[in-house]
Amino acid sequence: MRSILGELRDVWRGGGPVAVATVVRTMRSAPRPPGAAMLVTEGGAVSGSVSGGCVEGAVHELALEVMSDGRPVLQRYGVSDEQAFAVGLTCGGIIDVFVEPWSQGAFPGFDGVVDDIEAGRPVALATVVEHPDESWVGRRLVVRPDSVEGTLGSDRADDAVATDARGQLAAGTTTIVTYGPDGERMETGMEVFVSVFQPRPRLVVFGAIDFAAAMSRQGALLGFHVTVCDARPVFATRARFPQADDVVVSWPHRYLAAEVAAGRIDQRTVLCVLTHDAKFDVPVLELALRLEGEQRPAYIGAMGSRRTHDDRVARLREAGVDDVHLGRLSSPIGLDLGGRTPEETAVSIAAEMIAARWGGTGARLRDVVAPVHHDPSPGAD
Repeated sequence: MRSILGELRDVWRGGGPVAVATVVRTMRSAPRPPGAAMLVTEGGAVSGSVSGGCVEGAVHELALEVMSDGRPVLQRYGVSDEQAFAVGLTCGGIIDVFVEPWSQGAFPGFDGVVDDIEAGRPVALATVVEHPDESWVGRRLVVRPDSVEGTLGSDRADDAVATDARGQLAAGTTTIVTYGPDGERMETGMEVFVSVFQPRPRLVVFGAIDFAAAMSRQGALLGFHVTVCDARPVFATRARFPQADDVVVSWPHRYLAAEVAAGRIDQRTVLCVLTHDAKFDVPVLELALRLEGEQRPAYIGAMGSRRTHDDRVARLREAGVDDVHLGRLSSPIGLDLGGRTPEETAVSIAAEMIAARWGGTGARLRDVVAPVHHDPSPGAD
């Protein structure tokens, strides 16, 4: 939903009718993940996507119907039913799409939710998408780490869903949770889609070089909050890195230590060390590779030739970094794409980051006998 938030708030503030279609469940090779959303206005204008084109037409028609009668609908599109063939879902997957009317009356707290998302404050939306009592469908809770707004229909259901939503908020997981009709655990009848919004994951690039400029552009494209850090003020300038959110002049290891102490390095953080200069590389890598628990980064990569890599590893060993921690280092950084330019190198690094996140092999898909889309790796966002 994040991609349509701005337009959705504009329509919501204007009081005009609108319908929102959200992917709430995927199976097999689905084209878009849970949380992908499409907005349809009264005039039929569309923003966003739920399938990358496969079922947009059918969802658009359904959204206009929902807008007209005001009744939310959970619709399945997949290769196992005749409708799926008619609308063209040819990828072999199945998606469940929840289509609901969206208005100030139905969701008075939406403005505050958008404020939270834009400010980087964690928030979750828990929406009933299926229930034996149709009056429950579409009811929602807004769950924050320290508060809950709204009600689903009973205290028992509210308590159960709020507790689970907070757990998903901490884990960064968007998914459906199943309960009994009154929120009973280990029972069925009510399905609640919990959509989690966390601050953007961080990409910290050490080394203000041309490769870092390309990497900051790639990171911004992938949705990261990008920081470029270098100890040399003549190179670490906003003019050289316009796509970066932050450009910091500091010794890399000092900056990383401060960010760790402030709690701003977590399991979604990606660290790319591109300086290939031992006096910068070794101190920051020594610190990064030893981080544990919730502060252990998702990915740590370092640029350099194989000779540079061997020298770097020897220096890290001298500093006391053991084989277990050295095993966390991706060096030389990136996948073997054969690229040469900074832009091609940035694609190589981004590809390795994505593979590490989702458990991909990095092999060509034509040579892999496995699902195209992977489930998240343990600890992935």
